[in-house]
Amino acid sequence: MNKPAFSVCVYCGSRNGALPAYADVAQKVGTWIGQHSGQLVYGGGNNGLMGLVAQATADAGGRVVGIIPKALQTQENTRTACTELHVVDTMHERKRMMAERADVFLALPGGIGTFEEFFEVWTWRQLGYHDKPIGLLNTQGYYDGLLQFASHSVAQGFLNDWQMDLIRSGTEPKTLLQELVQAAGFAPAPKLAAL
Repeated sequence: MNKPAFSVCVYCGSRNGALPAYADVAQKVGTWIGQHSGQLVYGGGNNGLMGLVAQATADAGGRVVGIIPKALQTQENTRTACTELHVVDTMHERKRMMAERADVFLALPGGIGTFEEFFEVWTWRQLGYHDKPIGLLNTQGYYDGLLQFASHSVAQGFLNDWQMDLIRSGTEPKTLLQELVQAAGFAPAPKLAAL
């Protein structure tokens, strides 16, 4: 398999969520990555949105890099069909490796783990530890409350507008992915028909 054009680190739920739109968007994200010769970097699980985005990426011809801690192999149902599967000792190792292998970060709907990973890479960017684009896919308004709270934090003097400008949010997966990948310096051209 050829070297990937770019790597997208996707954070998302290990559950499908309440709305069919969440599964649909995970599949669209994976399909877009694969169709544009990209590589998915993710948590290595086969459950929920994690499994869907990985399968869609593979089905569209993309590389899938899974990184999972030993302690979560059973709980998250390790996807052994990854192009590369890394089993690590700790969550810290997992997150470090995911960040190192990524050109951009994208958070889909998810739970507390997704929130934590998203906030960590946002924090790292505002501290200057990396300069990689970060996206928040706000499917069906899932992240409306989070974005409103962040704006409230700006109004209350705990965040600045420049910190808010470090993230991009959107509702259309292909539009947001295109923006993030271009912001990282890549010009993805579809190898198949676009979504």
